[in-house]
Amino acid sequence: MIVYEPPQPATEVPLIDLTDSFSDDIEKRKAVAWEVHKACVDPGFFYIINHGIPQEVMDNQLKLAAQFFDLPLEEKLALDSVKEASTRGYEPMAAQTLDEGSPPDLKEGFMSSVDADENHRYTKMNVPGTGRNQWPESFPEFAPQYEAYAQRVLQLGRHLARVVALSLNLPEDYFDKGLEEPLHYCRILKYPPMPKDAAPNQLGAGAHSDWGLLTLLLQDDIGGLEVRSADGQWISAPPVEGAYIVNLGEMFPVITNDLYKATMHRVLNNHSDKTRYSCPVFCDPEYFYKVECAPTCLPENGEPKYPPMTAGEHLRAQFEKTFGIAAA
Repeated sequence: MIVYEPPQPATEVPLIDLTDSFSDDIEKRKAVAWEVHKACVDPGFFYIINHGIPQEVMDNQLKLAAQFFDLPLEEKLALDSVKEASTRGYEPMAAQTLDEGSPPDLKEGFMSSVDADENHRYTKMNVPGTGRNQWPESFPEFAPQYEAYAQRVLQLGRHLARVVALSLNLPEDYFDKGLEEPLHYCRILKYPPMPKDAAPNQLGAGAHSDWGLLTLLLQDDIGGLEVRSADGQWISAPPVEGAYIVNLGEMFPVITNDLYKATMHRVLNNHSDKTRYSCPVFCDPEYFYKVECAPTCLPENGEPKYPPMTAGEHLRAQFEKTFGIAAA
């Protein structure tokens, strides 16, 4: 069992250089893993640099997001995600409520996931939420670039999962099997400036924690992301050029018996004349992966706080709650 002293509450989101995580030297990889460990305990968010994805690729994805949201509304609505049991496609303004009980979030979105045709194993097994991705017909360049970007970030997510495994004194390949074909969700988001008549508790993205394993976020230079530290204070997570910001989802409290947290965060675009774009990729295990307490995190009595669950059932329940959709 891993036992560490509680950290001092974080006052900023740490920045971690991943260079040595790609080293052949295990001691160098462990040194990076220790920095990741400290960040995962609190605040549960961290920047990564020297991660292997070129700045040009990152910039082009943000440009792609802006181009998509500039499409005519009727074309975007033709891809409305509510028309699909898979929940893939366009998310109109105020379609999602992340902070339960608050007004809807002031953002537009688009989402893709595992593109499952009739021959995919998920389709044959009647996995809820299975389906094809939707793409804009008038923008043929969109799908290839979007999918290529998603796969590139997912590969980085697999690498990060190995670093996190090492941070928990687990074999580096502990999460590999579950991430061979991750049940990923790749999104682009548009946050307009906050309107003057917005409700006091209405934000671009209400306070929430992510649902899965790892989130890798690309954000533009506008800012607005805030992270809640262990002592309940909101910490700004401003853009850092060339960096992704990484956070843990709600599967990690289960895996670590609450050692690692799924941290609450929110977004508020306070600029009066600028639109914010971001591109999160949620790197989650395949649908049937069993999420359970890791051997190095079991308490002395052998009874973890949380029961095992499958990744897919957990994620689907969260979608139904926040989007107000019925189970497929």
